[in-house]
Amino acid sequence: MINTVVVTGGAGFVGSHLCERLVAAGHRVISLDNYFTGTIDNHVPGVEYREGHTKDIHTVIPETPQLVFHLGEYARTEKSFEDIEYVWDLNKTGTFAVLEFCRAKKCKLIYAGSSTKFADGGSGRDQSPYAWSKATNTELVQNYGQWFGLSYAITYFYNVYGPREMSGPFGTLIRIFSELYRAGQPLTVVLPGTQMRNFTHVNDIVSGLLLVGEKGSGDGYGIGADESFSVMEVARMFGGTILEMPERPGNRLTAGVDNAQVKALGWKQNHTLPVWIQEVKAAMGPRNTKPVRVLVFATTFYPKLGISESALSDLLQAFPAVHFDIITTAFASGTTGDLCPYDNATIHRVGVGNVFDKYLLPFLGLRAAEQLLRQHEYVFKWSLLASYGTLAAIFARSGKHTPLLITLADQRLDVVPWYFRALFRFMLGQADQVHVHDTASAKTTLALSRRGTLMRSIGEGDAFANQIRIAYTQFLRQQLYK
Repeated sequence: MINTVVVTGGAGFVGSHLCERLVAAGHRVISLDNYFTGTIDNHVPGVEYREGHTKDIHTVIPETPQLVFHLGEYARTEKSFEDIEYVWDLNKTGTFAVLEFCRAKKCKLIYAGSSTKFADGGSGRDQSPYAWSKATNTELVQNYGQWFGLSYAITYFYNVYGPREMSGPFGTLIRIFSELYRAGQPLTVVLPGTQMRNFTHVNDIVSGLLLVGEKGSGDGYGIGADESFSVMEVARMFGGTILEMPERPGNRLTAGVDNAQVKALGWKQNHTLPVWIQEVKAAMGPRNTKPVRVLVFATTFYPKLGISESALSDLLQAFPAVHFDIITTAFASGTTGDLCPYDNATIHRVGVGNVFDKYLLPFLGLRAAEQLLRQHEYVFKWSLLASYGTLAAIFARSGKHTPLLITLADQRLDVVPWYFRALFRFMLGQADQVHVHDTASAKTTLALSRRGTLMRSIGEGDAFANQIRIAYTQFLRQQLYK
């Protein structure tokens, strides 16, 4: 019998593998994806792709399916602190619409819950906006079963890895480590490093989903590998230099999977993480380890510190193994020397030592940057705020393109005077990545800059740059909300 099956998030990591298996089994498969993290590169022949938000599922999918796999939600723990509006929009508003769709169409719902709610003795459910949204959604799904007789089953994934893993700011741990290893860069381990995870291959996840879709009913279908590894153990499996990063909020410490229910349906684990890592390393071949340097542009820096500069100072202390070359003005509280208390930072001051230095920074900073780019290879260029230093960073060229990241901190782009809008649009449009600290600022920045996304890939430095940026954001948040 050919069934019509809807997969929300069908262009994503897990969703694309699920679509592939469903098509191979002979089903009609409809994918609903807004491409927030999904990509057309994950499209599978034979699948009908509909682009849209899950809150519009009634409009986008007029068909009546027999089964809905709801995977299309926001799915990152630490980053959810920055994206709380997106979390609510995708995980609460969107999921409510999916539930109403399934109720109206009288079809079975397979909901992808999050194992974060079981972490740290159950307290994990409240450790981040993401974890809370997913935990409360499982309760809502159960209530729909009680209130309206909805046919459902709830699954829980455990740290999925495998082909098509996401990279960039939404990257999974194994993909991040793979990219860092390939680029010869340090593997970034968030402290304490002892946090345990049950890493599970995507093919095993999909096998569990299919069994639950066919036979499962109710809550409690954990799909996860039997064995667990600490993050530090995983880094050592790859080998190479390890860079310890500050602890992050929402980063659960304990693991433990209850996969008894899915095993009772006939599921078994067919893949293990150590074998996958060995395969990844063998496919990469030899690698060259490189020193890690970042070129920073800031209008002012030590000892003249604003919020963004203070966060950078915290970052310098947290990453002694990374060297930061900082191009800034000579004007800083009357200091014109290279005063800096950090061994891993070299300050390159330009200007004449007064307030007009910021106007000279695009030109003198350009000259300093070109000299440094001839001497060193940088993972990325980084401009604190969209400012005069950003222009120097944009104008500075090297033989090999050096990606540019702009962090806006508390910079208010919604109050930019009209006569500066063209300049800001130019600066933001030239950057490879632009980072803001909350969703509202992201929307303003996208509208002003006319960018399609704030986070483009920056090549082989992407994984490391994102790890640095996430740590910086954590320090920045501490400064903003003191």
